[in-house]
Amino acid sequence: MSVTSVKRDPAALTLTIEAQYAAPIERVWALWEDPRLLEQWWGPPTYPATMVDHDLTPGGRVRYYMTGPEGDKARGWWRVLEVNSPRYLSFEDGFADDTGEPMADMPFIIIRVTLSETAAQGTRMVIEGTFPSTETLERYLSMGMEEGITAAVSQIDALL
Repeated sequence: MSVTSVKRDPAALTLTIEAQYAAPIERVWALWEDPRLLEQWWGPPTYPATMVDHDLTPGGRVRYYMTGPEGDKARGWWRVLEVNSPRYLSFEDGFADDTGEPMADMPFIIIRVTLSETAAQGTRMVIEGTFPSTETLERYLSMGMEEGITAAVSQIDALL
């Protein structure tokens, strides 16, 4: 399995997932950069993602929805903050309403993705989510975020 660790740090208000891949950094980066590839792993296996908009430039927006087993749709959005291809990406991530606009009652989190090369042309990926408050961290965790992101990232090996 590609996921090597999942760490909660309530004091720092972070959830961090680390993974290792036997693939060059450019191939792992493509999984973020190409919306069709991103769709194949961003949602957990039972909630596959569909990217509606995908502008991976600073200030750009990504809008998507994940479709559940009963046909229900969970919508989300990103606002891209920083991109340093193929090593770093940061964005605001939040829940969206039916029109794709951010939900006012659901705080967003900041996601930082760092890719680094490892021995034998491998890649280490670290995804760190920073929450605005302890309450938000607890709310997201109670909704299954840790299990969902772990299941989603675990799908990447099959794509590489």
